[in-house]
Amino acid sequence: MSDAISDRPLAAPDAGLICGWRFFQDSSEPAQPVTADEAVAWLAAHPEDEADSAGEPENKASQPNKEFLWLHFNLSNALSQRWLERHAALPDTFFEALQEGLTSTRIERADDWLVAVLNDVNFEFNFESADLATLWIGVNDRLVVSARSKPLRTVDQLRAAVRSGDSPATTAELLEHLMRTQADVLVKVVRETTAKVDRIEDAILARRFDHPRAQLGKLRRLLVRLQRLLAPEPSALFRLLQHPPLWMSEDDRQGLAAASEEFSLMLRDMQTLQERIKFLQEEVAAAVNEDNSKSLFVLTVVTVLALPINILAGLFGMNVGGIPLAQDEHGFWIVVFIVFAFTVIAAWLAFRRKRSDD
Repeated sequence: MSDAISDRPLAAPDAGLICGWRFFQDSSEPAQPVTADEAVAWLAAHPEDEADSAGEPENKASQPNKEFLWLHFNLSNALSQRWLERHAALPDTFFEALQEGLTSTRIERADDWLVAVLNDVNFEFNFESADLATLWIGVNDRLVVSARSKPLRTVDQLRAAVRSGDSPATTAELLEHLMRTQADVLVKVVRETTAKVDRIEDAILARRFDHPRAQLGKLRRLLVRLQRLLAPEPSALFRLLQHPPLWMSEDDRQGLAAASEEFSLMLRDMQTLQERIKFLQEEVAAAVNEDNSKSLFVLTVVTVLALPINILAGLFGMNVGGIPLAQDEHGFWIVVFIVFAFTVIAAWLAFRRKRSDD
């Protein structure tokens, strides 16, 4: 069942829990799904104080918990936050992040917890800048809590991977998998955007314009917003890895650093695509200006060519005496010849200037 399907009203005992998984240190053992009630019982049987007393702080990374939980909540359910406050023992920083509603990416330590605010694309993504949503995450050595208001592609793919047998051995490894999945989702978005840009570029080169400026502007706005929201993520993770929690092992730190590098590469690809769209917008603007110049030139030439006959018609149309050639039997043809001569001269001057400009 996908994350999108899980958005229908939940029963009160679920407390907004979309999915829960119990993982084991032996990654060969598959993860087991858990309900909200089972999660409460597990958390009561594995209190945080007990985990802290399992060894001295310096030995904590070498003695990880044998099992941990991942709980994913739907914040649209009013019971979810109350459940988290009562049972999950999350730090105040996590709930402050929920209340602030800020969507800028950040990852920070709060005592023995990691609190992260990540951004992702909606499950029903239609290449709109509004199709982005936020994921709030709390991580320690025994529990991973993720919460969102709208269905997200990254979490849905991670859930599918867990159902297929992907079983991280530690909470940090699960966070690494989430970040790698996020990067994969965004790489797919960049590829699909690139394909759209390719089609628009082909249309521009073939002069088959179909509102390309509007389409390019829409894609560029999406990429700009994505980059603005996601760009802080690698640097935030880098700062965190300089002073990681005691429960995070060296392998976990290296895995998160590698995931951060992959994310940085994806951001560079996104920046390159933005530059390409910018160049195409400039090309379209230049083509539009060229078409406008041609239309203005045609209008100018027509005006210039009509100028002699308009002037003569105005002069000869005055009801005054002394109009020349009025009594001449060839007067009409003489006037026609004069108008034609002036029109030819005006056309020659106009087209000579056009050739000199080119």
